[in-house]
Amino acid sequence: MNDDNAHDEWWLATIGRTVIWARLRVLEAGTAEVLDSDGVMQPYDSQDSARAALMDAEFVALDGLDDDDARERGFTLDELTAPEGEDADVLRPQMVQQLSSRH
Repeated sequence: MNDDNAHDEWWLATIGRTVIWARLRVLEAGTAEVLDSDGVMQPYDSQDSARAALMDAEFVALDGLDDDDARERGFTLDELTAPEGEDADVLRPQMVQQLSSRH
């Protein structure tokens, strides 16, 4: 969906050095949709319900992470690169990222 007044937020969950991304898109009408790591778009009746679902699944907002939060999860903020693109087909291969091993 292309909504000119949409606002995107990137959220992430981690399993070891694997980062799993989700994109929360808040639409002009106040509804929201989450693009999950499988490339599936999940609709929500509000941004609050979408955020609650992400938090229940142990996702955190990228813009809310600081250096200490990242370190606790086993990486640095510099290692993160949110997926880029509008189309789900372009985003899908970027939604699960394996960070390089630490030595």
